[in-house]
Amino acid sequence: MAAATTQPTQTGQDEVTDLSKQYDTPMGLAHSTMQALKDRIKLHYDLASDYYLNLWGEHIHHGYWATDEAKARDTKEVAQVNLIRLLLEISKVSEGARVLDTGCGIGGTSRFLASELGCTVTGITISTKQVEMATRLTKTEASKQIQGDDKTVTLDADGYIALGKGKVRFIELDAEKMGEYFASDAGTFDAVWISEALSHFPNKALFFQNASKVLKQGGKLVLADWFKGEELDQTQFDNDIKPIEDGMLLPPLCTQPDYVRFATDAGLKVFHEPKDISKDVSKTWDISWSLVQNPSLWAFAFSQGRDGIAFLQAFRAMRRGYSNGSFRYAVMSFQK
Repeated sequence: MAAATTQPTQTGQDEVTDLSKQYDTPMGLAHSTMQALKDRIKLHYDLASDYYLNLWGEHIHHGYWATDEAKARDTKEVAQVNLIRLLLEISKVSEGARVLDTGCGIGGTSRFLASELGCTVTGITISTKQVEMATRLTKTEASKQIQGDDKTVTLDADGYIALGKGKVRFIELDAEKMGEYFASDAGTFDAVWISEALSHFPNKALFFQNASKVLKQGGKLVLADWFKGEELDQTQFDNDIKPIEDGMLLPPLCTQPDYVRFATDAGLKVFHEPKDISKDVSKTWDISWSLVQNPSLWAFAFSQGRDGIAFLQAFRAMRRGYSNGSFRYAVMSFQK
């Protein structure tokens, strides 16, 4: 898939607003070291996850609007669940599966898989704050299913919270260490689920190797992520991709074929070829750019220094990248 050759433009709501001009910052700066980048990612999510909850709700990922009718009708919350359903469709993860939700955020997908499919889900995130929030939100949801006056939610011996037909727990863990952490559970997970988190990982090949280790034979790796287009020229890369990598705290973005190569090198087979759904998820950033025109959010970002402002400014670059075809979104699945 070759990227479009159109130069960056401002379309629709992609205008430079008064707020964004007030807090403008140079974009496209390089990260220093990969460990420094990890530290910045952890700090970002520790500080900003409450704002994510207010902005996007419990699901910190794109929405999926598959048809023109859906684009006109569905809310972002409905569209976010539709993305989960699409991932289930392309992976055939079954009810009651044991799932490792990697980069679980505040646990929205983990809760969905537990309550709707009866899965046993372990969610992992590098953020202390996200573990706290995910556990709190899960306890609140679980309390609604308890009969009687005492709504106290207890954890079982392994730290799981019963939810619907399944159960879920959350662990603070650098995902690049998951192979070592789950060494005693090697070959026991039915599915490894990762949605919009792998783009943050410095060593992506290592993730695929670790996923292969923890999956049982026949288990699935379910994946949704951001990608750069193929065959970009330097101008497209500098204008569209570098600001996204900078503002969204990303190491160099990959192409979709890169992920397929990493997976097959790790011994996984393609279960569902990459499905590019860029045009069906890009509305997420139209909505987000509108939502972030809130003075208090920009003031918070300003208080966090350059990274906070670069994050919000990157929203424009993402919308521009989708419009130009240089920034892509795809789902795919693999099998051990």
